[in-house]
Amino acid sequence: MPGLGDNKLVIQSARDPHRASPMEAAYISAFAALAGTAIGGLTSFATSWITQQAQARAQRLAAEREARAALFGRFLDEAAKLYSDALQSRRDDITGLIGIYALTNRIRLMSSPQVVEAADTVCRIIVDAYLAPNITMEEMRANWIDRHVDPLRDFSEACRQELRTFGRY
Repeated sequence: MPGLGDNKLVIQSARDPHRASPMEAAYISAFAALAGTAIGGLTSFATSWITQQAQARAQRLAAEREARAALFGRFLDEAAKLYSDALQSRRDDITGLIGIYALTNRIRLMSSPQVVEAADTVCRIIVDAYLAPNITMEEMRANWIDRHVDPLRDFSEACRQELRTFGRY
């Protein structure tokens, strides 16, 4: 084969199939530019989509946290009113318990078993307080201050723990 063993310059013919023509180089250059643009566009799209999904998830979690916090707050308000009333009066009429019963079941729909159990316990305490004899202010003071009795504490702490799973509590 000429040009391999001797140190002479070999000039290839213009019809050599291994040599790229100027037209093919233009196609390669244009294809590379288009491929770069497409990859850049896809990368930008993917980044935007991932960012949007993360923001949407954060908004859903925040909305869920706020809805639970509002529900827990309504339950605590209702339970405190009923417990206070139960300590001061006996009642055989259960219509006053409908609100807390409904809130307990709403909690049951969306909360952890620990929160549901704590809400059920609060309801049992309220019913038991209605069935028990009324107590005086001195007895109430002795229960709350001296014995640290707080019927809503376990529920509140279970709620706080659940809300921490959603962040910022």
